[in-house]
Amino acid sequence: MLSAADAAKAAVHHVTELTGRDAESVIGAERHDDGWRVTVEIVEIHRIPDSADILAVYQCDVDGDGDLVSYRRLRRYTRGQVGREN
Repeated sequence: MLSAADAAKAAVHHVTELTGRDAESVIGAERHDDGWRVTVEIVEIHRIPDSADILAVYQCDVDGDGDLVSYRRLRRYTRGQVGREN
């Protein structure tokens, strides 16, 4: 079984490869079934100033070997948006 850190690295790799966009951070990781569910924040659109960037949160499931099982975008928001979790 992968460690949480290795699962997060695998998830970031898969999401950046599939979306062609930059990962901002890993914002969550939890054991799920026979692998991990990792939540990754991605910069979808770079803007000037940076506070206007459009970010997205992706949920990725990776198996015990680090292979991608599924991924989906949960939400999008501007970087400057604070305090809104849905």
